[in-house]
Amino acid sequence: MIQSLFHSAIYLPIYNALVFLVGVIPGGDVGVAIIVLTILIKLALFPLSIVAVRTQMVMRKIDPELKRLRQELKDKPEELAKKTLEIFKEKKINPLASIFPILIQIPVIIGLYFVFRLEGSGVGFDPNLLYSFISAPMHASFSFLGLINLTSSSIILAVLVAASQFVASRLMMPKSPEPEEGGPSLKSDLARSMHLQMRYVFPVVIGFIAYAISAAIALYFIVSNLFAIGQELYVRKRVRREG
Repeated sequence: MIQSLFHSAIYLPIYNALVFLVGVIPGGDVGVAIIVLTILIKLALFPLSIVAVRTQMVMRKIDPELKRLRQELKDKPEELAKKTLEIFKEKKINPLASIFPILIQIPVIIGLYFVFRLEGSGVGFDPNLLYSFISAPMHASFSFLGLINLTSSSIILAVLVAASQFVASRLMMPKSPEPEEGGPSLKSDLARSMHLQMRYVFPVVIGFIAYAISAAIALYFIVSNLFAIGQELYVRKRVRREG
């Protein structure tokens, strides 16, 4: 049931959109089609992403105040919950608002991955997957801009994936957790270790994955990361304007 719903509601629309774009883009450049499709989907999800990013930014902004409350009211859980809700209400934020949009985007991201993985294999388009009003393109080029073969690995794109992921992580992740009062603890040490891994190790891992799978997936990662960077900068400017 879930697999069938995913196939008909997510996979097929993305697949057909990619085929359509390849058909209208001069030269049938699959790489350009991937870029355009990724941007279109990101723009469609932009309102949800804006809510999530804004909530995360405001949460980071009030984090010192929440930490102070947790320290002062650690023996009064009911009062702590009440004060925390008051802060959320004052700042007009809903903590769940940063989770719900992400959950919605997960199946879309998975659909993009499977579509780009298939097209990155260079096996061509499956007419059985096309809608009646979508025609298979006469020509499809898996040589992105005539320079990079999307059906194989690309060290250049993999490096760009890692670099763009590093910049995106640096912008979107909060600062490294400061040691708690009373000296270092296992909890704070683990938090700092996780933070460092997410900031420096994760981009390398993503770059390696992009290289191991295909240049088509790497191209998708790069466009997604660049869009996320632009989105983060836009929301930051907007939140500052709102005060």
